[in-house]
Amino acid sequence: MRTTVRLDPEVAAAAERLRRERHIGLGEAVNELARAGLRRQQKPKHFRQRTASVGLKVDVTDVAAALELLDQYDAEDAR
Repeated sequence: MRTTVRLDPEVAAAAERLRRERHIGLGEAVNELARAGLRRQQKPKHFRQRTASVGLKVDVTDVAAALELLDQYDAEDAR
C-alpha cells in the first residue's frame, strides 16, 4: 500500500541509517522500525490502590448519606 507520511527528524534519521546499513529501500526501513516498535510490548505496571484512614466509617449502600457525611467532613476541615 502506498501512502504519504511525515516523519519526525529523528525517525527519518533512524530509517535512513537502517536503509544504508541493510541496503534496503526507505519504505522497508520504516516498516522494519514500525514492526520493531510493535514487538516491543511494555509490561503493564502493577496497580496498587493506596488508602488512608480518615477516621470515618461510611456506609456506601446509601450514596446520598455518604455524600452528606463527606460534605460535613469537608465543612469541618475548612474551618
